Amino acid sequence: MKVDLSGKAVLVTGASRGIGRAITLRLVEAGARVAVHYRTGEKEAKDLVGQCSGSRAFGADLRQMDNVRSLFEDVVGHFGGLDVVVNNAGVALRIEEDETGADWERAWDDTMNINLKALTLLCRMAIRHFRARGGGRIINISSRAAFRGDTEHYMEYAASKGGIVALTRSIARAYGRENITAFDVAPGFTRTAMAQDFIDEYGERYVVDQIALNTLTEPDDVATIVTFLASGLADHATGTTIDVNAGSYVH
Repeated sequence: MKVDLSGKAVLVTGASRGIGRAITLRLVEAGARVAVHYRTGEKEAKDLVGQCSGSRAFGADLRQMDNVRSLFEDVVGHFGGLDVVVNNAGVALRIEEDETGADWERAWDDTMNINLKALTLLCRMAIRHFRARGGGRIINISSRAAFRGDTEHYMEYAASKGGIVALTRSIARAYGRENITAFDVAPGFTRTAMAQDFIDEYGERYVVDQIALNTLTEPDDVATIVTFLASGLADHATGTTIDVNAGSYVH
């Protein structure tokens, strides 16, 4: 079996590092052209594009919905259309458990705007675009926290990721007959810069003790799953969650 994405155009949000970077490299390896979204990592995004034939970097602040709309329109304009949207961008902001004031509100707003509101808007724009093209695929990256919850400092993060799961299933149910499929990939602890903050605070042993394997999940472990889903070889799995968490649910 060969995964062939030749001629396909894919938008990957949060693609300048970590899981998004690994997804981009895998998609390009399969023949896709990738819109590499970044917020602050312009250099990293452009360096990545230099390794990825036919791809291009696009900057946008996903906290601002006007930026989100412009991002989608710019990508479609450049590539002439999109076949797949991978909503990978996200933040995990540590919030003190007794915080109830303005700091909590800012952290809540940033978390929800990036992790859920911008993602939902991109899904809505993608659906409209895919309906006009006869179909397409949406792959949303949530988290094991959507199902297990998280620590007292990351409750808001878990709440935002739980919303992604419900949204993805709703899209799959509502638009499947129009050849629009939607999948949710839920990583556990993955060796990325974002996860490192948690590891630094709690220790790597705390993380490893929660999984069934001896090593942490790597970004490429997630990227291979996303590339397979993007290929169309798993369309009858629409609406499902693919867990990539080293067996932490069964450990």
